[in-house]
Amino acid sequence: MDFDFQWLLIGLPVAFGLGWLASRFDLRQWRRDSRDAPRAYFKGLNLLLNEQQDKAIDAFIEAVQSDPDTTELHFALGNLFRRRGEFERAVRVHQHLLGRSDLKTEERDRAQRALALDYMKAGLFDRAEAAWAALQGTPFDDEAQRALLSLYERSRDWTNALTVAQRLEKAHGGGYASRIAHYGCELALEADTAGRTADGDRLIGQALAAAPESPRPVVLAGQRLERAGRRAEALAQWERLREVQPAAFVLLAEDYARCALAGGLAGHAREVLLQQYERTPAMDLVRALALLDPEDEAAAVQRLSRHLRERPNLSAAAALLARPSSTWPASTQEALQASVAQAARPDQRYRCAACGFEAQQYFWQCPGCLTWDSYPAQRIEEQ
Repeated sequence: MDFDFQWLLIGLPVAFGLGWLASRFDLRQWRRDSRDAPRAYFKGLNLLLNEQQDKAIDAFIEAVQSDPDTTELHFALGNLFRRRGEFERAVRVHQHLLGRSDLKTEERDRAQRALALDYMKAGLFDRAEAAWAALQGTPFDDEAQRALLSLYERSRDWTNALTVAQRLEKAHGGGYASRIAHYGCELALEADTAGRTADGDRLIGQALAAAPESPRPVVLAGQRLERAGRRAEALAQWERLREVQPAAFVLLAEDYARCALAGGLAGHAREVLLQQYERTPAMDLVRALALLDPEDEAAAVQRLSRHLRERPNLSAAAALLARPSSTWPASTQEALQASVAQAARPDQRYRCAACGFEAQQYFWQCPGCLTWDSYPAQRIEEQ
């Protein structure tokens, strides 16, 4: 059968015209949708800038419904929910994003990070841990590692905290040695509680190697030697603390004196404590020297008088008033001692330099803000 070219000449213009009409229709529809979505978006942005968050959320919801494929609108809406404390709605928005199969890798990572932040703000730390762990190997890996480190500290999971800190130390070339030492010390204390002394010794050794100038491993190493009856080695270990952190030596001054007395090394300890007092005068050193000379009342009173004269504080006054005096009536001495001791008590605390949290005992990690090494070695009254 012969092909009639006349139909071809007629069909081509008709097909072209139909295609052109279809494209114009789609273009008008796309323009209409694109105008509607930005209008709602800019309306929400304007309301947000005017601090009208409720109306801004409604506008963003309208924009998302008009253009459900726009990821930026989802992120904006989820962040608004999180800032308002509506964590459940924020989680749903970001989980919806993660459920999309057409989401690009970088946007999927952003949604995973946003979801982790939602869980953190909501206090769902177990879910936050899983969400941050999913970001390892992504552009948010460093932030995820730091967040995981904070979570492990909060839950006192020292094993995982140590692993993450070592990874960050290697990645950044420093900055986490002190934390690594603290984690090793915490694990050593747990090992001692469980009766695994050898593991404790190994962990303290690793902490010393990780942060040679950190005071805590040195303190614990000396205490372990003293418990083992190796008093001369314990004193030598604590004297090393005077080299790396002289101000922190006062924290163990009385332990140092007792260890020296038990080991028959009171004379050597007296010289060390007197030298340290000249460098960093502190009431703890005065008390330690009194332990070494329990029978020398005159020397004790002289040291107390000097300390009170050079560094006035109620603790020294109370200690001096506690010493016997033939010129003071017993009732007066007792009243003075009670009043001074009561006035001194509020100042006999340690205060966190980061958040101001005060405590009667010394903490390596602040219970208030969880900062390590934020407590000065001196009590409030001596700062």
